[in-house]
Amino acid sequence: MSLGEQRKGRGRPRSLKPALAGGAVQALDRGLALLEILADEDGLTLSELGRRSGVSASTAHRILLTLESRAYVQHDMERGIWLVGVGAFKTGSAFLRNRRVASMGRATMHALMEASGETVNLGIEDNGEVVFISQVESHDTLRAFFRAGSRGAMHASGVGKALLAELPEHRVRQICALRRLERFTDHTITDLGRFLRELAEGRRRGWALDDEERSLGMRCVAAPIFNEHAEAIASVSISGPSVRVTPRKLDEYGPMVRRAADEITLSIGGRLPQRD
Repeated sequence: MSLGEQRKGRGRPRSLKPALAGGAVQALDRGLALLEILADEDGLTLSELGRRSGVSASTAHRILLTLESRAYVQHDMERGIWLVGVGAFKTGSAFLRNRRVASMGRATMHALMEASGETVNLGIEDNGEVVFISQVESHDTLRAFFRAGSRGAMHASGVGKALLAELPEHRVRQICALRRLERFTDHTITDLGRFLRELAEGRRRGWALDDEERSLGMRCVAAPIFNEHAEAIASVSISGPSVRVTPRKLDEYGPMVRRAADEITLSIGGRLPQRD
């Protein structure tokens, strides 16, 4: 949309009355619509928001107070206007950060797939779960496959372990308590003490291992990617059938995936943590 088209659309009421999909929450839909309206402007009064959104000022005010409590909007009392808050910025910047990691890491992921011959995945943590956001598939007919957007248990995933290994222990315990160390195979680590030791070992060597812990016959080795604050924000992995990703191959793939993760970290302006 051109700047002229954007300006032409300003001032036009944005309807909140289309039929909502089954299960949609009306208050949430209205709150998001108010955020969209505020995002188009440099601040609006309550009456202006009510007029543009098509909801009463009293309803709009209740929604704004809820959004304000989460810092998604802020109220400039001196000017009497509402503005988008820092909470909305943080949420939006998370999308940009993940998109940036996925796009800038593609070349490295392709190179890693060609060097290893196995499928390469990129994943992030969301609410205590792994979410796979990018993949470069192996050329082999027998290969690992994770659909983009699919989710998995962190404790039974190389990507998840690589991310957990960089978190403080209290946060790891919180995630494990929330999600539980569910057993998927006989190889899944379900004892918290043993799992914490596994994470410490992964952090020491710089890469994590899923040794048939999610699916029998599949192994995965992964390493973390860091932002400018040296915080782990994603992880890249090599995944393949255990008949090819053998214990001997891990000595080769571990350092390989760690170098790839470091390369992606530097490409996005991240900072590597100090390592022993």
